[in-house]
Amino acid sequence: MLKLPDEQANSHIIGELLMVIIVIMLAALVILMFFLPDFSLHSLIVPSFIEIRAVYHLNEQGAMNLDSRVILFHNGTESYENDNLKAVFYRNGEKLSCNVNTLNGHNFIPTHHSGVQTMGGTGCQGTLWTPHQKIALDFTDGTFRPGDRVRVEVFRKPDTLLSGFSYTA
Repeated sequence: MLKLPDEQANSHIIGELLMVIIVIMLAALVILMFFLPDFSLHSLIVPSFIEIRAVYHLNEQGAMNLDSRVILFHNGTESYENDNLKAVFYRNGEKLSCNVNTLNGHNFIPTHHSGVQTMGGTGCQGTLWTPHQKIALDFTDGTFRPGDRVRVEVFRKPDTLLSGFSYTA
């Protein structure tokens, strides 16, 4: 059967246009991959400069009293003004009601700090918490028990998360 000119399809023109559009879109994606910063989930994870080194359950005489002393260690490279830092603690995923509104030992004394008896260590003595310094927090006895999952999050005031770390007591 003989086809008339008005019966011919234009699919080859549409196909060529689609191919050109697809190639341009792929080229744009490749260019974006190389020139834009990485927005993967890894870039959303907060790097940790803090580490929980230990949770002690024994008193100074070695008797089990669920003492709940937590030793924080600065394993980063940057120094932080400890008065501009606050810490939030969790036990087994539940936020504790204790208040640690400063990591400066001298300024900690007059603050309302329920749930934490004392703070000590080289990291809280001056104005800066520098790398490789420790801060010890003595929580109310029984706050943490052996096997509890302890998490600390350190914020730059008012609410910028700087670091987080979890530890099994």
